[in-house]
Amino acid sequence: MSPGEREVPRTPDSSDPVFRPPTAADGIRMWEIARDSRVLDLNSSYAYVLWGAEFARSSVVVEVEGRVVGFVTGFIRADEPDTIFVWQVGVDADQRGKGLAARLLHSLMDRTGEQQGTVRLRTTISPDNDASKRTFGAVARDRGMTLTSEDYLGADLLGEGHEQEDLYTIS
Repeated sequence: MSPGEREVPRTPDSSDPVFRPPTAADGIRMWEIARDSRVLDLNSSYAYVLWGAEFARSSVVVEVEGRVVGFVTGFIRADEPDTIFVWQVGVDADQRGKGLAARLLHSLMDRTGEQQGTVRLRTTISPDNDASKRTFGAVARDRGMTLTSEDYLGADLLGEGHEQEDLYTIS
């Protein structure tokens, strides 16, 4: 751009992802995404409705063409108000591979950092979940932050043949 030229703002396209806090009305769609993933531990549909109604400050959904296609559910830890514990990240199968999971996490960190002073994300990831490890690693690198992991919940605590969950922290 030469001196004196102004950048013309880009008009948003209806296919551009829109990141926003969830509402109770988004709960069933969030539940459908989790159910259809066949990978996420499925909570009750009520839990997802409640997440949208009561945990919107620490959660985010993404819409494409007016349809919710992904979500992050999280909560702010009472003992660490600068930390969001990420419960689940879910993206529709037809939207995977587009970087939406990482963009959801960035959106959540940007919004909560500005509004609430949160500076750290925590989550659990099972040892065989390479996709989640890559996503959280990429977010940490993009933000110039550190990703650490430690043993957290052993399989003996989780039952139903669930493997262990390690604690990952972006800080």
